[in-house]
Amino acid sequence: MVITKLIGGLGNQMFQFALGRKLSLKLSSDLKLDTSGFEVYKLHDYGMHCFDLEKFTNTCITPANSPLYRKINWFLPAEFHLGYKHVLEKCFSFDKQVLKLRGDLYLDGYWQSEKYFKEIRSTLLSDFTIKYIPDMQNVETSAKIKSCEAISLHIRRGDYLNNAQTLEKHGVCSLDYYHRAVEYMAERTNSPAFFIFSDDHEWARENLKINYPITFIVNNNASKNYEDLRLMSQCKHNIIANSSFSWWGAWLNENPDKIVIGPKHWFNDTSIDTTDLIPERWLSL
Repeated sequence: MVITKLIGGLGNQMFQFALGRKLSLKLSSDLKLDTSGFEVYKLHDYGMHCFDLEKFTNTCITPANSPLYRKINWFLPAEFHLGYKHVLEKCFSFDKQVLKLRGDLYLDGYWQSEKYFKEIRSTLLSDFTIKYIPDMQNVETSAKIKSCEAISLHIRRGDYLNNAQTLEKHGVCSLDYYHRAVEYMAERTNSPAFFIFSDDHEWARENLKINYPITFIVNNNASKNYEDLRLMSQCKHNIIANSSFSWWGAWLNENPDKIVIGPKHWFNDTSIDTTDLIPERWLSL
């Protein structure tokens, strides 16, 4: 059995699921999701209820995610954990040894590289199909997106600014980055139309100056962030923030000719190796 620990926001949870899915298929093993961390983690809730993943979650408690198991293993070195090999992420970059693991596994990390799961893209596109029917406003926005040369642009500020520790590590993308990305897109597309997704709409309206058609997506709050994810994926091209959320919005985009632009500096902490974060076919600015 493969068990993957879920923590963080929706984008983080999707990365964690994706590696678990890859290994479970490779090993012909069951996959279970450990969501127990959300009992104490308060920054985000379990967000993957928007996908049809009940077969991975509506199961009996397994030894690896039971309270007794966690309590006992708290006092043991990882290599001696009971029943399951505890696989703790060693570094931010891709670790090819993880894909060679065998046996019962408990995955504990963020695993933010498509190199862990790009071979099962079709499976993940199916797994990450949003099961909820969109409301009328999102239906209308979707139709507008599909009728033009739509480019999503994601600005993430909220939790990156409100938490000092998070701000120190992540930082936020500069206006210069967005303006350069917009001009790059404009030079390579015909009649571009920009759809702005943000957790700080007021700042985006006041500071983002674009001389092309622009639509601010403001009707989906945090509890319906999956609607923004769906709309991003429907755009023809994507400008992402230093955010796993918009990373997935771009990755789920099925346009074979898409242009995806991401920030070259993903973290303020330059010691973190992000070489494997942005797929080679995407552009870093």
